[in-house]
Amino acid sequence: MKWIQHIGLALFLLAMLIFTAMLGLNKYQITGDELAADNDYHKEAIIDAANAQGLFDQTFASSLTMEKALKKSIKAAQKSLSQKAADGLPEGVAEWDYKIGEWKIKEYIAPNITKSAIGPVRDHPLLFFFLTFGLGILGGLLFIFPKFVVVEDIKHNRIYHNAMTRGLTLGYRGFFLLATILGVLLYGIKYMGYNLIWPIITAFVALIISALVLYYEKEVKNNPPKSASPNITAWVGIATGIYFIIFYVLLYWTPQHISAWTMMVDPLSRKLSGNPASQWFLYGLMYSVIVIVMGIRMMSKYMHNRYQLLRTGSVMFFQTAIAFLIPEILVRLNQPFYDFKNIWPLNYTFFFDYNIDNLVQSGSLGIFMLVWGILLIVVAVPVITYFFGKRWYCSWVCGCGGLAETLGDPYRQLSNKSLKAWRFERWIIHGVLVFAVVMTFLVLYTYFTGQRNILFFNSDNVRTWYGFLIGSAFAGVVGTGFYPLMGNRMWCRFGCPLAAYLGLVQKFKSRFRITTNGGQCISCGNCSTYCEMGIDVRWYAQRGQDIVRSSCVGCGVCSAVCPRGVLRLENNGSDISERTTQLRTIHISESEVGLLG
Repeated sequence: MKWIQHIGLALFLLAMLIFTAMLGLNKYQITGDELAADNDYHKEAIIDAANAQGLFDQTFASSLTMEKALKKSIKAAQKSLSQKAADGLPEGVAEWDYKIGEWKIKEYIAPNITKSAIGPVRDHPLLFFFLTFGLGILGGLLFIFPKFVVVEDIKHNRIYHNAMTRGLTLGYRGFFLLATILGVLLYGIKYMGYNLIWPIITAFVALIISALVLYYEKEVKNNPPKSASPNITAWVGIATGIYFIIFYVLLYWTPQHISAWTMMVDPLSRKLSGNPASQWFLYGLMYSVIVIVMGIRMMSKYMHNRYQLLRTGSVMFFQTAIAFLIPEILVRLNQPFYDFKNIWPLNYTFFFDYNIDNLVQSGSLGIFMLVWGILLIVVAVPVITYFFGKRWYCSWVCGCGGLAETLGDPYRQLSNKSLKAWRFERWIIHGVLVFAVVMTFLVLYTYFTGQRNILFFNSDNVRTWYGFLIGSAFAGVVGTGFYPLMGNRMWCRFGCPLAAYLGLVQKFKSRFRITTNGGQCISCGNCSTYCEMGIDVRWYAQRGQDIVRSSCVGCGVCSAVCPRGVLRLENNGSDISERTTQLRTIHISESEVGLLG
């Protein structure tokens, strides 16, 4: 069986090599006929500027040089139209439609570079699709299927001896955290048009949270930092994490440099939605494929646990059908793109003006989507969470959770179980929830009143910074890129505002809890090791205390890896008011021991 897995691994690595090398295969040459623009005024101005600069006569060796030249032409067109607008606008044309705004420059770069690409990927997209997606899927399945025949021990599988899964020492962990924070803040300055206020506010809030945790709650002295890998570092894991981070940076902020990847999936996009592929179609397709393949791996690992099989099958279905295929088919039918399982505030764009207008103008189905989304927020979240806890969404439906549970499962043991991490978690995740609520209030205020400035806040700037910092950097770059570095639920645990909302309901008014039989616990620590949410489950099990932590997503893996059947996932409302303090084992103090003696 090992030779089959070795072949599978070789095929997967070959697919990844081709996938990466594709970005250097194209050359770029644009023509006026292919130029993408929102209107004729923009297109004519850009063509005139490009002709003046000789852009159409050149072939560029990379997307970097192509971007530089194209941006120069668009900026020249922007200046030309601004000068003409000063002399008077064409009749019936609004100023914001006539001029090229700064945001339009970003919007025009990526599609025009994609259109200008020439080379083997454009000529043979299906071939490259097979060489990347096809070989990757085949290699992954060949590596996974032998696991169904030879059952591996899920509790002691040398995870801390593997160069991919053993985690980081404290020094490396601190380096990656600091480098990421500084990198995001510095890039955020450029992203916000060199407006310093938002990176400064973010840094200030981060310092306040650090001071509260480290000094006010006295974590410096009382709770030394811990690492899943105190002496050795997972070098392969670091390389994988860096690759993930670079991928997300390209995907979110520089899609013009991944035109080869989008061209490769363009035929499939046109079949499904009738539209050219964008970076978001590429991402949705990759997301779904990864969840399916790694979901099969998850099933092989927990094949004798019915709860895990059903839960994994659920996230595979919701991601593939509800989050990917149905929205693409809706677009094909001239309906709004809509993910029926995505809920505010995770879906932070739900109340944005363009989304509300799009839904309202799309007729009865659009109105249904709008009402459905509001009902999910107001009714479904509190009611279903009361009966089943946050697991109904975080572990059975959510795409972020689905990726974490499948692709991220090999790294679940890397979550930090220290009290310090838990204190940071509480402040950060609830801070993000407050940020989401304030941002949404400002957006709705602007929508209904037309006023964009409230006190010293501009609603457009607030939502732009939220999208950059939370929607992109935290959810993507850190949330997934840090899987091999610090665990698979970084986003769910520290950043997801919907998880914070669900967690508040779960902690204070939910029937769900994990019950413990402390008398049977042998303190092996498997439950704590495999808890992806950083909960020291063993501490609760030893005390015989129910686990009702707001961060618990009810994945049930702690119960699956327990050799004594100490932990059970239950829904019972008979003792909601007292279950957080009730102990089911007898604790005898030293004084009581003396009396008994």
